[in-house]
Order: sequence, then structure tokens, then C-alpha cells
Amino acid sequence: MDAVAKPIPLPDYHMHTHLCRHAEGEPSSYRTAAAIQGIPEICFTDHCPYPDGYDPSHRMEFALFHYYRQMITELQDNGSPSVLFGIEADYYGGCEDFLGNWLPAQHFDFVLGSVHYIGNWGFDNPDQQKSWDSIDVKSAWEEYFRLIGILADTRLFDAVGHLDLPKKFGHRPKDRYLKEMAQPVLDKIAEAGMGIELNTSGLRKPVGEIYPSPLLLSLACEREIPICFGSDAHTPEEIGAGFDQALKLAHEIGYTDCFIIKQRKKQSQNLP
Repeated sequence: MDAVAKPIPLPDYHMHTHLCRHAEGEPSSYRTAAAIQGIPEICFTDHCPYPDGYDPSHRMEFALFHYYRQMITELQDNGSPSVLFGIEADYYGGCEDFLGNWLPAQHFDFVLGSVHYIGNWGFDNPDQQKSWDSIDVKSAWEEYFRLIGILADTRLFDAVGHLDLPKKFGHRPKDRYLKEMAQPVLDKIAEAGMGIELNTSGLRKPVGEIYPSPLLLSLACEREIPICFGSDAHTPEEIGAGFDQALKLAHEIGYTDCFIIKQRKKQSQNLP
């Protein structure tokens, strides 16, 4: 008889709903799956809608945002796990005016900042994966980190999601170049008081590795950048997936605590 995996009592702060057009299952099913695993708190962070029509195939329609709020609010009772209302907001040039006014007005618990595009190129989109074969990998990563640096400078976000997302299909620069381009950006993240997530969805992608890599996580730890954990679940079955490996990695790097958040205020919590 197979042994049952021991639950990892860490909050899961990254998950999506069917409104984003590429996830499945009702929010209540995600909560049930989390409860079965002993996860104490979850945060829905579906992809932020934009009134300018940015990336419409991977996010909810702006007119349906009220439905997203309603779905999550209906789960915010006194049961377990507790449910937070969050958003994953992409940074791209020109988004600042909208996000600067809209994000504070929504009273989110958690705003996760991400970059999924370099110009018009969806670098982590499987349909655009072949573009990696015809570009300079180092230059692409430099541009990606430039955008992450601007994201941090806006002070609009609470944490950076999947910090080294461009490695998704296995394309990445040598460690010495990665370190050179990442360190100034991690300094900006630290100066902004932001955190980063240990995103376990990379274990389910071609790269087969948690975001961020041990190298980047060690650089973040040196700067005392706080961490949280996210499965980036797009189905209820993915809730908490890989958290045992993420917790092991955090301990190996030297982290002793993670952050929890509510109404965009972080607090430290000891790691199990």
C-alpha cells in the first residue's frame, strides 16, 4: 500500500479560476482540495483584466471582474482554509496609470506582479516557444529583468511571481550572466519591500524546476527578501503540488520563515 504524503501546512498564494480562460474547476473545489491537504490559507490570484485589451486570451474580461470578486467573497466565511482575495497583475509599458488607480480601489489582500511578455512576444506561451530558437537568449533575459526592475520600481505590487519564468522551456544564460543581470533587480525588489514566491508550477513544465532557481533564491536570501509559496494551480488537483520540494529548497538556502499577508500587509511566519 502506497504511503500517504504528509501535508505541508503552508499557505498557497497563487491559483486561478476558469475566468482566465485556461484554468478549470470552481473556486469552491480549490478550497476543498486545500482543506484535504491541510493547507491553512489560500489566495486566488487570477490574471488581472485590463481595459486596453492587453492579452485577452489569457485573462478574464474586464466586465467580468465583479463576478470574480463575488466568487471569492462567497468563500470568505469562517471555515478552513481561510480564503484571500488577490490578483496576478502583469507589468507592461503603459499599465502604470491604470494599475496605480485601480489596484488600491479593489482592496485586494495580495497583488502578485508578473511579466509574461517581452514586447509582443509571449515568451512562456507554448504557441510561441519556437521563437526561442531564433533569438539571443542572454539578450532576452536581460530585457526580461529590465522589465522586472521597472515592475519593482512602480511600488504597485507585493511580490514578484515566478521570478525566472523565461527558463520554462529550458532556455537560460550561464550562471555568471544570470547573476550579473539579476542582482541589481533583486536590489530593487528588496528596496521596494517586496517578496518573491517559490512557484512550484515549474516542476510541471519542461524545465522541471521550481521558480526561482537555487542560485536566484540564494541571492534573494542574501538580501533578506521574504518568500511565500504558490502552486500556480490551474486545476484543483494542483493545489499545494510540489510544496514539499519547495519547503526543502527554502530550508537548504537558509530561509527560516515565510510571509503571510492580508489587506496587503505582510507578517513573518516560521517555516515548518
